Amino acid sequence: MNIRAEIFGGVKRTLLKEKRPKQADAKRLTDVQIAREETRRTNSRDKDRYRLTDQAVRVTYRNDDYAGEAVNVSGGGAMIALGLQPNIGECMQLYLGEGEGIECAVRWIKGGRLGLEFAHETQLHCSENERAVVLRDVIQRTFADEKFEAPAESAEKEGKEEDGRGATRHPLIWSGDLHYGSNSWRVRLRNISTTGALVECPGPVRDGAEVMLDLDKSGTIFASVSWIVGDHIGLRFDKPFDLRQLSESTPQLTPTKWVRPSYLKNDVDAGSPWDDAWRRMSVEELRSELEGFLKR
Repeated sequence: MNIRAEIFGGVKRTLLKEKRPKQADAKRLTDVQIAREETRRTNSRDKDRYRLTDQAVRVTYRNDDYAGEAVNVSGGGAMIALGLQPNIGECMQLYLGEGEGIECAVRWIKGGRLGLEFAHETQLHCSENERAVVLRDVIQRTFADEKFEAPAESAEKEGKEEDGRGATRHPLIWSGDLHYGSNSWRVRLRNISTTGALVECPGPVRDGAEVMLDLDKSGTIFASVSWIVGDHIGLRFDKPFDLRQLSESTPQLTPTKWVRPSYLKNDVDAGSPWDDAWRRMSVEELRSELEGFLKR
């Protein structure tokens, strides 16, 4: 081999053979087809909702149970496929998994599908007496010296009792921190009982995982994930939780107006079934109601 001839003679010699692509038609990396291992479960282009596939749900409406399918779930509500024709604003219980359900109000009806809005407050699943004690203690600890203006009487209040929507509501929302491995997320309690809770969680958690729910001064609860639907997670507590401990932590007040998910922007009016004064008590009204109830 003549090195000088190779350098100065202009002869080009390739020492390594050029590799050919395994896919003859592939010109660029984007031309190579990679099979997806599982179907897409969320719509990543719209973080406001979680699109679901074949997700069975149960609904209790006017004391009867109905089977349906969840199309998507967002922080504020859900779209379900269900062969019912309820009235706009009527209430129903939505069961995404085992355990307690979420109280919902019908926002719209279209093409065999219902748009449901979740109740804003944290629902306490216990006896009426236990619930009254917890709420009274919370008000005494957190809002003892605060005064709230009672909402004006709604002109539609009369007659609303007939459709089952006249039950007393409280305006409080509890939150906590969910710890899973090295991850932690701020979660909202949709409902809670002595045996479990339903939380709205922004992060990915594995079904069946062991987690810890930190409720600040109300204590920490070890639990397992019993089911996951969109950004809502069902928790099963390892040990019974005393709901009276909730009075140790400070809840937030429910928003005065409903914030619509983006995918409902053009489908419904700006109002909400929960906005009416007859649907939710102010803290001042609740304080008075509890004092009378607990003296009976």
